[in-house]
Amino acid sequence: MRRSSRRRLLPALWIALACSLAACEAWGQTKAGTAIGDFLRIEPGARLTALGNAGVAADPDLEAVYFNAAAAARIDHLSLQFSHVDWFAGIRYEYVAAAVPLRHWGTGFATVTSLNSGDIDVRTVSQPLGTGERFTVSDVAIGLGYAYAPSVRFAAGIQARYLQETVWTSSAGAMTFDIATLYRVSPYGFHLGASITNFGTSGSYGGRDLRITYDEDPSRSGDNGALPGERFTSDYPVPVLFRVGIGQPFRPRPDLRVWTVLAAEHPSDNTESVSGGIDLKYREVVSLRAGYQNLLRKDSEEGLTAGVGLKQRLPGFDARLDYAWADFGRLEAVHRITLVFGF
Repeated sequence: MRRSSRRRLLPALWIALACSLAACEAWGQTKAGTAIGDFLRIEPGARLTALGNAGVAADPDLEAVYFNAAAAARIDHLSLQFSHVDWFAGIRYEYVAAAVPLRHWGTGFATVTSLNSGDIDVRTVSQPLGTGERFTVSDVAIGLGYAYAPSVRFAAGIQARYLQETVWTSSAGAMTFDIATLYRVSPYGFHLGASITNFGTSGSYGGRDLRITYDEDPSRSGDNGALPGERFTSDYPVPVLFRVGIGQPFRPRPDLRVWTVLAAEHPSDNTESVSGGIDLKYREVVSLRAGYQNLLRKDSEEGLTAGVGLKQRLPGFDARLDYAWADFGRLEAVHRITLVFGF
């Protein structure tokens, strides 16, 4: 693309994104708590969380695969990611991802997401201090994906995941799919990304906790008042999320690289929002990051984000350690740590 054409394209894309964001407020509505698999909405990577979770068009690497499966097409070496999140109320969140380049046939990747509440006391109306029993809430999702770049500018990716939510001895499962594209004017130029994530089947709960005893006619004596029965729950959808974003790198001096990102998202179970951030990287070793997440979302407690990163070349591989802090208002802050290895 000629330089003059690029100059005409960039303002047009910025204007198109601004128009789409302005329209968000008109058609958004809150449906919080109406979907299963909400743990898939927890962003795992510290680098992109520090940028306000505006990762759909960010500098593509393994962390960006969560936001945009097409980002895996730009990975040219074996990569591993390990993330830990200190979520609210002592809930533990873990995320592992791996990407393997397939030479000229694209890139395959896999992800594993786990959330665990730990032991919780069983409390009832008659025994508010606890029955002596304990239960656990745990969620897990396993995904396989593939991304391919037919040209130096365009890439597309897809991911399929199976998720399961378990509450004590009852569980629900569903399949989800992610579809994404990533376009860049040049390798170090303007990026435009879009993705639809968690598009899939509904799930209903089943298990031992839903079994009951049933009396068909309580007014009649002599019949069996303890017939075995089972409750059935409704089917719950997964939280489908559409993202679109832009990213622009700058290099004000040879040893300093700057990434600016902006993204908008439309979830099926909440109102629309806008996020953005900036990443300052010195000599490809030390990074300072800041952002703001979910601006314009109704009743949101989210806000400022910040983080740091350190990358080091070791014998035979690269290692990067990232930390992110994210403000959640009255729910206090959430901390993330991510390790990424490249071989």
